[in-house]
Amino acid sequence: MAEVVIVENRNVGGALVADEIVRLIDTVPEPVLGLATGSTPLPVYDALRTRLAGRDLSHVRGFALDEYVGIDPAHPQSYRSVITREVIEPLGLDPKLIRVPDGAIETIQHAGDDYDAAIVAAGGIDLQLLGIGTDGHIGFNEPGSSFASTTRIKTLTEQTRQDNARFFDSVHDVPQHCITQGLGTILRARHLVMLAFGEGKAHAVAAAVEGPVSAMVPGSAVQLHPHVTVVVDEEAASQLKLADYYRRSYANKPAWQGL
Repeated sequence: MAEVVIVENRNVGGALVADEIVRLIDTVPEPVLGLATGSTPLPVYDALRTRLAGRDLSHVRGFALDEYVGIDPAHPQSYRSVITREVIEPLGLDPKLIRVPDGAIETIQHAGDDYDAAIVAAGGIDLQLLGIGTDGHIGFNEPGSSFASTTRIKTLTEQTRQDNARFFDSVHDVPQHCITQGLGTILRARHLVMLAFGEGKAHAVAAAVEGPVSAMVPGSAVQLHPHVTVVVDEEAASQLKLADYYRRSYANKPAWQGL
């Protein structure tokens, strides 16, 4: 069972996860972070700014979840640009140590295998941040994705393109394809931390955490992992049947266990 932590609001959740990342950076010689994009992890990155200020982070490595295929890395909505703007520069990370999947069309046939090999060479991901879509997707693993999938090219659903159109001039500018860490790749991380905030995520959270394990809800893959922390606000937790149990469990959790 995943550990579900129900917090007052997204800022409290972001601070909680940031504290765990700081602990990881302080205790692991060469920590490797799995970095998510979108609005959900922003409270974590915001909280890390003050917590990591002045620290030597030259040993911290990171791998982003996904990237659009065929987009110029310099485009403001490429995930390379987003990671640079929202994570690398504000936190003071070494850009040479932060990898984003290569969405170049010329190398896309082997880019997924290359990315997974780079993660293995780095020693694997210690803590993987995840958001979850309203349809239950994590990364760009759309409904129907295999739980054994590795980093690969995927065709985006029309719903995902519509959802992401707000970042572009129009939906026609949203790429049709992406390259994403697969569910199998994600499940190799040593600790998964899924965040969800707002009532709009309540159904997806309940389906992922308490529903049947199904490829139609890619987020339900977290049920197969031995160390998962799901951090949600009250609205996102509103459809959880065991919400009271999760609150009691966390309130009585030994402090030495961390997240």
